[in-house]
Amino acid sequence: MTRKGQSITLSISERDKAELENLAREFGMMWGDRPNISKLVEAIAQQRLLITPNNNWLQERITALKQAIDALTDAGDVEEALLIANLLLERSELSLPLRAEIERFLGNPPPPWRIELNQYIRREQPFQLSYQDATGRFWNFTVRHAKIVPYEERQYLDCWCEETEGNLDVEELHHNWSLRLDRIPEAGVIPISGKWRSNLDELQVEMHIHGRLAFAYKTKNEDVDSKLLEGSPPVRRVVRRISNTYWFIREVLRDAPDVLITSPENVRSLAKEKLKLLYRRYNLEISS
Repeated sequence: MTRKGQSITLSISERDKAELENLAREFGMMWGDRPNISKLVEAIAQQRLLITPNNNWLQERITALKQAIDALTDAGDVEEALLIANLLLERSELSLPLRAEIERFLGNPPPPWRIELNQYIRREQPFQLSYQDATGRFWNFTVRHAKIVPYEERQYLDCWCEETEGNLDVEELHHNWSLRLDRIPEAGVIPISGKWRSNLDELQVEMHIHGRLAFAYKTKNEDVDSKLLEGSPPVRRVVRRISNTYWFIREVLRDAPDVLITSPENVRSLAKEKLKLLYRRYNLEISS
């Protein structure tokens, strides 16, 4: 490498040379249309470019950023997840398995329609979508509110739709649907005109939590009230806003018999029907 009669020789591998050329190109150090390593070195020497350590991040920071990638992806914020993934990939502290996982994510990111869907939600843009249920039947929905939510290791679109046909939820929540993202066809989302709703329809439910769970219960964001009632044995009264009885009842039945739905009666009846079906399948007698 020569400049004004002075020269310096760099003994580097072809891979390192390519990396230096990439850096020169990234920072605009060019000779014509070719990256110029000499200009890059000169900029570093003159401190116009500063060198910082690339191996001084604590493992806690790496872990937190990886968790952020997962959380953003689950929430549908794919663009932000890709930015953090690229940032992490520049670090030398990554373990080989983690580096390979991030490279796979960058090499196979969520499809363009998923990014487009997220943009509609951010812009509060109503849209129509096609959906194929577990039986193979296709449905069309007009969506006026939506959010991407993880349930049991899958991603769902919780949405308010104009259509109610086929919805098995209680009447107050007939407009709410929970649709698996992997069952939305790739070309099945298009924007439409109209107003965006501020939220899903919601219903307040009350439940009583018994036993040790009354003390161990962790309040959720959807809880309106949570307090221990006087008396023995201990009972915790929880009032919660729900938008879908299916997921709520699944959660409640995981902790049966320590959780009792007390109101409203239509939600309580749905839970009772689930329990009756369970009893019948185990050939147990039901008194009421």
